[in-house]
Amino acid sequence: MNTINIDLHCDLLYYLLGSNSAINDKELGCSLPYLQEGNVKLQVMAIYAGTGKGSTGYGLQQSQLFSELIKNENFFLFENENYKNPENENRVGVIASIENASAFCDENESLESGFKNLETIIENTQKVFYIGITHHLENRFGGGNNAVAGLKEDGKVLIDYIADRKIAIDLAHTSDQLAYDIFNYIDQRNYTIPVLASHSNYRTVYNNNRNLPDELAKEVINRNGLICLNFVKDYIDLEHPERLYEHIQYGLDLGGENNIAYGADYFYWKDHPDTSRHPFFFEEHSNASVYPSLNKEIQDRFSSELVEKISHKNVLNFIGRIYK
Repeated sequence: MNTINIDLHCDLLYYLLGSNSAINDKELGCSLPYLQEGNVKLQVMAIYAGTGKGSTGYGLQQSQLFSELIKNENFFLFENENYKNPENENRVGVIASIENASAFCDENESLESGFKNLETIIENTQKVFYIGITHHLENRFGGGNNAVAGLKEDGKVLIDYIADRKIAIDLAHTSDQLAYDIFNYIDQRNYTIPVLASHSNYRTVYNNNRNLPDELAKEVINRNGLICLNFVKDYIDLEHPERLYEHIQYGLDLGGENNIAYGADYFYWKDHPDTSRHPFFFEEHSNASVYPSLNKEIQDRFSSELVEKISHKNVLNFIGRIYK
Protein backbone atom coordinates (compact mmCIF):
# COMPACT_ATOMS: atom_id res chain seq x y z
CA MET A 1 0.00 0.00 0.00
CA ASN A 2 1.27 3.48 -0.88
CA THR A 3 -0.66 5.40 1.77
CA ILE A 4 1.26 7.99 3.74
CA ASN A 5 1.86 7.40 7.42
CA ILE A 6 1.90 9.69 10.43
CA ASP A 7 3.35 8.77 13.82
CA LEU A 8 2.80 10.97 16.85
CA HIS A 9 5.62 9.94 19.16
CA CYS A 10 9.28 8.95 18.97
CA ASP A 11 12.45 9.70 20.95
CA LEU A 12 14.95 10.46 18.19
CA LEU A 13 15.86 13.85 19.68
CA TYR A 14 16.75 12.36 23.05
CA TYR A 15 18.88 9.74 21.29
CA LEU A 16 20.70 12.48 19.34
CA LEU A 17 21.96 13.95 22.63
CA GLY A 18 24.48 11.09 22.65
CA SER A 19 27.92 11.91 21.31
CA ASN A 20 28.05 9.00 18.85
CA SER A 21 24.44 9.04 17.71
CA ALA A 22 23.24 9.81 14.19
CA ILE A 23 19.87 10.20 12.45
CA ASN A 24 20.62 7.26 10.14
CA ASP A 25 21.58 4.78 12.89
CA LYS A 26 19.56 1.63 12.26
CA GLU A 27 19.89 0.65 15.91
CA LEU A 28 16.97 3.04 16.41
CA GLY A 29 13.48 2.21 15.12
CA CYS A 30 12.74 5.81 14.11
CA SER A 31 16.00 6.53 12.29
CA LEU A 32 15.83 8.27 8.93
CA PRO A 33 16.17 5.18 6.69
CA TYR A 34 13.26 3.46 8.44
CA LEU A 35 11.07 6.59 8.33
CA GLN A 36 11.70 6.94 4.60
CA GLU A 37 11.09 3.24 3.94
CA GLY A 38 7.82 3.41 5.89
CA ASN A 39 6.63 6.45 3.92
CA VAL A 40 6.30 8.47 7.13
CA LYS A 41 5.26 11.97 6.13
CA LEU A 42 4.98 13.29 9.66
CA GLN A 43 6.98 12.08 12.64
CA VAL A 44 6.34 14.01 15.85
CA MET A 45 9.66 14.40 17.68
CA ALA A 46 9.35 14.35 21.47
CA ILE A 47 11.54 16.58 23.61
CA TYR A 48 12.01 14.42 26.71
CA ALA A 49 13.63 14.99 30.09
CA GLY A 50 13.22 13.03 33.28
CA THR A 51 12.19 15.00 36.37
CA GLY A 52 15.32 15.98 38.31
CA LYS A 53 18.39 18.16 38.34
CA GLY A 54 19.36 19.54 34.94
CA SER A 55 16.09 18.58 33.26
CA THR A 56 15.66 21.94 31.52
CA GLY A 57 19.11 21.66 29.99
CA TYR A 58 18.05 18.46 28.25
CA GLY A 59 14.89 20.11 26.99
CA LEU A 60 16.63 23.18 25.59
CA GLN A 61 19.34 21.07 23.95
CA GLN A 62 16.77 18.92 22.18
CA SER A 63 14.89 21.98 20.93
CA GLN A 64 18.17 23.16 19.41
CA LEU A 65 18.67 19.74 17.82
CA PHE A 66 15.19 20.05 16.31
CA SER A 67 16.04 23.45 14.84
CA GLU A 68 19.04 21.83 13.16
CA LEU A 69 16.97 18.84 12.01
CA ILE A 70 14.60 20.98 9.93
CA LYS A 71 17.60 22.45 8.11
CA ASN A 72 18.66 18.93 7.10
CA GLU A 73 17.83 18.15 3.47
CA ASN A 74 16.01 14.98 4.50
CA PHE A 75 13.47 16.70 6.79
CA PHE A 76 11.00 19.57 6.66
CA LEU A 77 8.83 21.39 9.19
CA PHE A 78 5.35 19.95 8.70
CA GLU A 79 2.59 22.55 8.31
CA ASN A 80 -0.63 22.95 6.37
CA GLU A 81 -0.45 20.54 3.42
CA ASN A 82 3.21 21.07 2.53
CA TYR A 83 3.81 17.30 2.66
CA LYS A 84 2.15 17.27 -0.78
CA ASN A 85 4.77 19.59 -2.27
CA PRO A 86 6.98 17.78 -4.83
CA GLU A 87 10.19 18.90 -3.11
CA ASN A 88 9.09 17.02 0.02
CA GLU A 89 8.35 13.74 -1.75
CA ASN A 90 11.35 11.90 -0.29
CA ARG A 91 11.63 13.90 2.91
CA VAL A 92 10.16 13.39 6.38
CA GLY A 93 7.98 16.07 7.94
CA VAL A 94 8.49 16.79 11.63
CA ILE A 95 6.83 18.73 14.46
CA ALA A 96 8.16 18.97 18.01
CA SER A 97 6.32 17.96 21.17
CA ILE A 98 7.25 17.99 24.85
CA GLU A 99 7.19 14.81 26.93
CA ASN A 100 7.23 15.94 30.58
CA ALA A 101 6.99 19.61 31.53
CA SER A 102 10.18 19.14 33.55
CA ALA A 103 11.91 19.61 30.18
CA PHE A 104 11.29 23.37 30.50
CA CYS A 105 10.68 23.86 34.23
CA ASP A 106 12.50 21.86 36.88
CA GLU A 107 11.34 21.30 40.42
CA ASN A 108 13.18 24.26 41.94
CA GLU A 109 13.06 27.16 39.49
CA SER A 110 10.34 29.78 39.28
CA LEU A 111 7.40 29.27 36.93
CA GLU A 112 8.37 32.56 35.29
CA SER A 113 11.77 31.12 34.43
CA GLY A 114 10.16 27.88 33.27
CA PHE A 115 7.79 29.68 30.92
CA LYS A 116 10.74 31.61 29.47
CA ASN A 117 12.37 28.26 28.76
CA LEU A 118 9.15 27.08 27.11
CA GLU A 119 9.12 30.20 24.92
CA THR A 120 12.72 29.45 23.91
CA ILE A 121 11.74 25.89 22.99
CA ILE A 122 8.81 27.16 20.92
CA GLU A 123 11.09 29.69 19.24
CA ASN A 124 13.67 27.00 18.41
CA THR A 125 11.14 24.50 17.10
CA GLN A 126 8.71 27.05 15.56
CA LYS A 127 5.77 24.98 16.82
CA VAL A 128 5.02 22.64 19.74
CA PHE A 129 2.25 20.19 18.86
CA TYR A 130 1.49 18.91 22.36
CA ILE A 131 2.78 18.94 25.93
CA GLY A 132 2.70 16.00 28.32
CA ILE A 133 2.67 17.43 31.85
CA THR A 134 4.36 14.46 33.53
CA HIS A 135 6.29 11.26 32.78
CA HIS A 136 6.37 8.10 34.92
CA LEU A 137 6.78 9.87 38.25
CA GLU A 138 5.26 12.82 40.08
CA ASN A 139 6.50 16.35 39.46
CA ARG A 140 5.52 19.88 40.50
CA PHE A 141 2.65 19.88 37.97
CA GLY A 142 0.96 16.55 38.79
CA GLY A 143 1.19 12.77 38.96
CA GLY A 144 2.71 10.54 36.29
CA ASN A 145 1.45 7.11 35.27
CA ASN A 146 3.29 5.41 38.17
CA ALA A 147 1.96 7.94 40.69
CA VAL A 148 -1.44 8.78 42.17
CA ALA A 149 -1.31 12.57 42.48
CA GLY A 150 -3.70 14.66 40.42
CA LEU A 151 -3.38 18.18 39.03
CA LYS A 152 -1.35 20.48 41.25
CA GLU A 153 -1.53 24.28 41.43
CA ASP A 154 1.47 24.69 39.12
CA GLY A 155 -0.26 22.35 36.68
CA LYS A 156 -3.28 24.65 36.63
CA VAL A 157 -1.04 27.62 35.88
CA LEU A 158 0.57 25.65 33.05
CA ILE A 159 -2.83 24.83 31.53
CA ASP A 160 -3.80 28.51 31.83
CA TYR A 161 -0.57 29.44 30.07
CA ILE A 162 -1.07 27.19 27.04
CA ALA A 163 -4.86 27.59 26.80
CA ASP A 164 -4.83 30.01 23.86
CA ARG A 165 -1.59 28.84 22.25
CA LYS A 166 -2.94 26.07 20.00
CA ILE A 167 -1.01 23.41 21.92
CA ALA A 168 -2.66 20.09 22.77
CA ILE A 169 -2.33 18.27 26.11
CA ASP A 170 -0.99 14.72 26.05
CA LEU A 171 -2.37 12.15 28.51
CA ALA A 172 0.05 9.33 27.63
CA HIS A 173 1.99 9.63 30.92
CA THR A 174 -0.59 10.98 33.36
CA SER A 175 -1.92 9.25 36.43
CA ASP A 176 -5.62 8.49 36.04
CA GLN A 177 -6.36 11.19 38.61
CA LEU A 178 -4.32 13.77 36.71
CA ALA A 179 -6.19 12.97 33.49
CA TYR A 180 -9.57 13.39 35.22
CA ASP A 181 -8.40 16.63 36.81
CA ILE A 182 -7.17 17.99 33.47
CA PHE A 183 -10.57 17.34 31.89
CA ASN A 184 -12.37 18.95 34.84
CA TYR A 185 -10.10 21.99 34.89
CA ILE A 186 -10.42 22.53 31.13
CA ASP A 187 -14.20 22.42 31.51
CA GLN A 188 -14.28 24.69 34.58
CA ARG A 189 -12.29 27.33 32.71
CA ASN A 190 -14.21 26.80 29.49
CA TYR A 191 -11.01 26.16 27.54
CA THR A 192 -11.00 24.52 24.10
CA ILE A 193 -7.65 22.75 24.53
CA PRO A 194 -7.31 19.63 22.33
CA VAL A 195 -6.40 16.38 24.08
CA LEU A 196 -4.71 13.18 22.96
CA ALA A 197 -2.88 10.14 24.24
CA SER A 198 0.12 10.20 21.92
CA HIS A 199 1.40 6.68 22.65
CA SER A 200 -1.11 4.61 24.65
CA ASN A 201 -3.28 1.53 24.18
CA TYR A 202 -6.33 0.21 26.07
CA ARG A 203 -6.11 -1.08 29.65
CA THR A 204 -9.08 -3.41 29.24
CA VAL A 205 -7.21 -5.28 26.49
CA TYR A 206 -3.87 -5.31 28.31
CA ASN A 207 -3.56 -4.22 31.93
CA ASN A 208 -0.78 -1.65 32.28
CA ASN A 209 -0.88 1.82 33.87
CA ARG A 210 0.33 3.29 30.59
CA ASN A 211 -2.83 2.14 28.83
CA LEU A 212 -6.07 4.12 29.09
CA PRO A 213 -8.96 2.83 31.20
CA ASP A 214 -12.33 2.83 29.42
CA GLU A 215 -13.67 5.99 31.00
CA LEU A 216 -10.65 8.07 29.99
CA ALA A 217 -10.53 6.56 26.49
CA LYS A 218 -14.20 7.39 25.99
CA GLU A 219 -13.60 10.95 27.20
CA VAL A 220 -10.74 11.44 24.70
CA ILE A 221 -13.04 10.15 21.95
CA ASN A 222 -15.92 12.39 23.10
CA ARG A 223 -13.60 15.38 22.84
CA ASN A 224 -12.51 14.49 19.29
CA GLY A 225 -9.03 13.63 20.54
CA LEU A 226 -6.60 10.94 19.43
CA ILE A 227 -5.51 7.65 20.98
CA CYS A 228 -2.28 6.58 19.30
CA LEU A 229 -1.25 2.93 19.17
CA ASN A 230 1.93 2.19 21.13
CA PHE A 231 4.12 -0.62 19.74
CA VAL A 232 6.10 -1.36 22.93
CA LYS A 233 5.42 -4.98 23.98
CA ASP A 234 4.64 -3.98 27.57
CA TYR A 235 1.54 -2.13 26.36
CA ILE A 236 0.33 -4.61 23.69
CA ASP A 237 0.94 -8.04 25.23
CA LEU A 238 4.25 -9.54 26.28
CA GLU A 239 3.78 -12.68 24.19
CA HIS A 240 1.39 -12.02 21.31
CA PRO A 241 2.13 -9.25 18.77
CA GLU A 242 -1.17 -9.81 16.97
CA ARG A 243 -3.00 -8.41 19.98
CA LEU A 244 -2.22 -4.99 18.56
CA TYR A 245 -5.27 -5.61 16.36
CA GLU A 246 -7.36 -6.33 19.47
CA HIS A 247 -6.44 -2.85 20.70
CA ILE A 248 -7.63 -1.46 17.37
CA GLN A 249 -10.87 -3.43 17.60
CA TYR A 250 -11.40 -2.23 21.16
CA GLY A 251 -10.93 1.38 20.09
CA LEU A 252 -13.56 0.80 17.42
CA ASP A 253 -15.90 -0.78 19.99
CA LEU A 254 -15.60 2.40 22.08
CA GLY A 255 -16.63 4.48 19.07
CA GLY A 256 -13.13 5.63 18.17
CA GLU A 257 -12.99 5.01 14.43
CA ASN A 258 -12.06 8.67 13.88
CA ASN A 259 -9.69 8.82 16.85
CA ILE A 260 -7.18 5.99 16.39
CA ALA A 261 -3.69 6.83 15.09
CA TYR A 262 -0.08 5.62 15.31
CA GLY A 263 2.23 6.54 18.20
CA ALA A 264 4.81 3.76 18.07
CA ASP A 265 7.12 5.15 20.80
CA TYR A 266 10.37 4.14 19.08
CA PHE A 267 13.40 4.80 21.27
CA TYR A 268 16.88 3.38 21.80
CA TRP A 269 16.31 0.53 24.23
CA LYS A 270 19.45 -1.58 23.90
CA ASP A 271 21.15 0.05 26.88
CA HIS A 272 18.03 -0.14 29.06
CA PRO A 273 19.06 -1.63 32.44
CA ASP A 274 16.03 -3.96 32.71
CA THR A 275 17.24 -6.66 30.34
CA SER A 276 14.16 -8.78 31.07
CA ARG A 277 12.28 -6.37 28.80
CA HIS A 278 14.71 -6.80 25.88
CA PRO A 279 13.77 -6.56 23.08
CA PHE A 280 11.17 -3.85 23.75
CA PHE A 281 9.44 -4.38 20.39
CA PHE A 282 8.21 -7.44 18.53
CA GLU A 283 9.91 -8.06 15.20
CA GLU A 284 6.59 -7.23 13.49
CA HIS A 285 6.68 -3.73 15.02
CA SER A 286 10.42 -3.20 15.35
CA ASN A 287 10.93 -0.04 13.28
CA ALA A 288 9.11 2.52 11.13
CA SER A 289 9.63 0.52 7.92
CA VAL A 290 6.83 -1.85 9.04
CA TYR A 291 4.00 0.63 8.41
CA PRO A 292 3.13 -0.65 4.91
CA SER A 293 2.83 -4.23 6.19
CA LEU A 294 0.80 -3.08 9.20
CA ASN A 295 -1.50 -1.15 6.91
CA LYS A 296 -1.95 -4.22 4.72
CA GLU A 297 -2.88 -6.30 7.78
CA ILE A 298 -5.36 -3.66 8.95
CA GLN A 299 -6.90 -3.60 5.49
CA ASP A 300 -7.27 -7.39 5.51
CA ARG A 301 -8.71 -7.53 9.04
CA PHE A 302 -10.84 -4.38 8.89
CA SER A 303 -11.07 -2.17 5.78
CA SER A 304 -9.09 0.11 3.48
CA GLU A 305 -11.11 3.03 4.87
CA LEU A 306 -9.83 2.31 8.37
CA VAL A 307 -6.25 2.14 7.08
CA GLU A 308 -6.63 5.65 5.67
CA LYS A 309 -7.97 6.94 8.99
CA ILE A 310 -5.40 5.30 11.27
CA SER A 311 -2.41 5.93 9.02
CA HIS A 312 -2.97 9.66 8.52
CA LYS A 313 -6.50 11.05 8.09
CA ASN A 314 -7.47 11.12 11.76
CA VAL A 315 -4.30 13.04 12.60
CA LEU A 316 -4.69 15.46 9.72
CA ASN A 317 -8.23 16.22 10.86
CA PHE A 318 -7.00 16.76 14.42
CA ILE A 319 -4.20 19.08 13.25
CA GLY A 320 -6.68 20.98 11.09
CA ARG A 321 -8.83 21.67 14.14
CA ILE A 322 -5.86 22.88 16.21
CA TYR A 323 -4.41 25.26 13.65
CA LYS A 324 -7.56 26.51 11.95
